[in-house]
Amino acid sequence: MLATISIGIDPIALRLGSLSVHWYGICYVVAFVVAYYLGARPHAMRRGISEGNLERLAGWSILFGLIGARLYYDVQNLDLMHNVVDVIAVWNGGMAFYGAVVGGIATLVVLGWRWHLPVWVLLDGGAFFAVVGQPIGRIGNIINGDILGGPSNLPWATAYTNPDAVLQPGFRLGVAYQPAGAYEALGTLVILLILLAVRRRRVRPGIVIISYVALYSVSQFLLGFLRESEPKVWLGFKELQLTAIATLVVAVPALIVVWRRTQGRAGGQTALIATTVSGTDVSAESGGRGDPDGETETDGEAEADTEPEPDTEPETDIEPEPGTEPEPDTEQEAVSEVDTATGPDTEPARTS
Repeated sequence: MLATISIGIDPIALRLGSLSVHWYGICYVVAFVVAYYLGARPHAMRRGISEGNLERLAGWSILFGLIGARLYYDVQNLDLMHNVVDVIAVWNGGMAFYGAVVGGIATLVVLGWRWHLPVWVLLDGGAFFAVVGQPIGRIGNIINGDILGGPSNLPWATAYTNPDAVLQPGFRLGVAYQPAGAYEALGTLVILLILLAVRRRRVRPGIVIISYVALYSVSQFLLGFLRESEPKVWLGFKELQLTAIATLVVAVPALIVVWRRTQGRAGGQTALIATTVSGTDVSAESGGRGDPDGETETDGEAEADTEPEPDTEPETDIEPEPGTEPEPDTEQEAVSEVDTATGPDTEPARTS
């Protein structure tokens, strides 16, 4: 057999008596921090969302995202759920990211609506949170060994040697498998690059999240053919593939319909709503008029874009030279001078 990658890392990073700290949990914590500060926060704050609102949104979204991810995994693996502990045993792996996407989107929509924030801007920020954080979280899956493909002798195939590895039923220690978790992490990085390219085109709020949901669904459908750790449930497809198909056929078109009906109002009033909620002037904080991609216009550029009002002339105060009389400024003054020159019995000249 050709040389493959051997992984003997203990999934438990630290043992403190009866308390065990898993690499899987550490990777998730790191993923949340990095995703917030490098993904969601820069995108949303440049579009007028205050940091206070962002922190609250992130906390609630992470909470319900984790709940959704675990519940979706439980539904996928009902045969492994024997008691209440099995339902919540996230330390053994088992977080379906599709559930996190659903939970996160639902949380942002509800809270954005209740707090009078631009929902599409929040969802776009959530998309960047997901694509930045998910590859880091997948490192925990790679250490666990719970997302694998079929047996392989490729140079990058992975064989697990630690007896505490969290292998799915049917997988054995010492056998090299396709690293499906690593493939998914790389696929998510590709999606990140695409979303960055989309944002650089200065698209309207909502395009990023719709693009993310569509691209992630396509990636899950394709990678599902390599994930042998997932059972086939219908027509030779795995549950994640069926979810991807349903998302592409139902959820993405529904998002597009809602976006077409709401994005005009939400996109046009983004800065106004954010200013009203946060009590700050977005353009003043950015040093000029806020730009969706973080660039700003200087005050000079802003003035250059302002058209002068029609039929207005600047007023100037010019003092007459000594010994000269100022010219009459109005027709009424001209008429008065003519009246004085002709005398009281002379009819003044009429002006038309």
